[in-house]
Amino acid sequence: MSTQTHPGIQMVDTLGQYHKIQEEVDQAVLDVIRSGQYINGPVVQQFRNNLAAYLDVPHALSCANGTDALQIALMALGLEPGDEVITPTFTYVATVEVIALLRLRPVFVDADPHTFNLDVNQLESVITPKTKAIIPVHLFGQSADLQPVLDFAKKHNLHVVEDNAQAIGSWYTFPDGTKMRTGTIGDIGCTSFYPSKNLGAYGDGGAIFTRDAELANSLWTICNHGSLRKYYHDSIGVNSRLDAVQAAILDIKLRSLDEYEASRNWAADRYDTLLEGLSGAHVPVRAAFSTHVFHQYTLRIEGGRARRDALQAYLKGKDVPSMVYYPVPLHLQGAYKGYGYSEGQFPVAEQLVTEVLSLPMHSELDEAQVSYIAEQVKAGLMAV
Repeated sequence: MSTQTHPGIQMVDTLGQYHKIQEEVDQAVLDVIRSGQYINGPVVQQFRNNLAAYLDVPHALSCANGTDALQIALMALGLEPGDEVITPTFTYVATVEVIALLRLRPVFVDADPHTFNLDVNQLESVITPKTKAIIPVHLFGQSADLQPVLDFAKKHNLHVVEDNAQAIGSWYTFPDGTKMRTGTIGDIGCTSFYPSKNLGAYGDGGAIFTRDAELANSLWTICNHGSLRKYYHDSIGVNSRLDAVQAAILDIKLRSLDEYEASRNWAADRYDTLLEGLSGAHVPVRAAFSTHVFHQYTLRIEGGRARRDALQAYLKGKDVPSMVYYPVPLHLQGAYKGYGYSEGQFPVAEQLVTEVLSLPMHSELDEAQVSYIAEQVKAGLMAV
């Protein structure tokens, strides 16, 4: 077995990706600075137009970050304090954070043990007269099963807001064979351009998508202090804008998004092959209804938290970074204990947080790195 170490392996290699487009990015940033137009303006509009074309959605609006995107989406739906919003407990905190900030009530559902996305079979059990919306999260790079979500929403007259922060570019296939990009299927879709995302800025950024022109108008108004005409404010809004420097960078990276995601899929396929038949761990499941863009490549480690953590420590000693997404489900987070949930209510999520371990995943991984990482995973599982 090789004893070689690879201190250069990154969990996310934004710098390596930048080096490939450095000249183009540097020129675009300089052009923005020289233009003197740093907020909105033609560069931001061009990116919005290109993003809408890529996703085949009529309305793409930019904002300051992905959390703002979710908050603005819920504000545009006209929900009232006390209204309930269904969301998975196994996801990043931003999804439920905005629900709480708007004085809405989060209603959690458990995770599917295979895809880690929300378990659609639990939706009917949590519906109440106060339920007004559902936020499916497309976790780790593949879509939640949207057809049952849409059917459920139609039956109960609910809004659907897709949290697409981790799955931009993925396709959902409906039972009749038609396909649509995630984030463009519900009433509103939201995404983040945080630097580690598949389409990442060099700072914060976000976007909101809809096919409804009236909703698009409301979303845009909210983004801009509740105003469509300067100094005239028709509703309560926020200040959430994508700056022109980030838009210029994102517009360049958007042209390569399919290439980035092909590289991620190559790395995931190599991991699968090299870890095939691995005892004590399970590789990610690819749902038949969704393409996977592998924002994360997440293993499930048998044996619980102690063994998972021991493997993570072993990998760190071999210069292999890894991350636990996420160590605590949202219903057990201190900030959300006031909603009355307790340990044991969502057994799948509570088990996942003791088992999941994400390996390095980005567009710059090469054969030597992936092989070394897989080798250390196998050695580590034998050692712990």
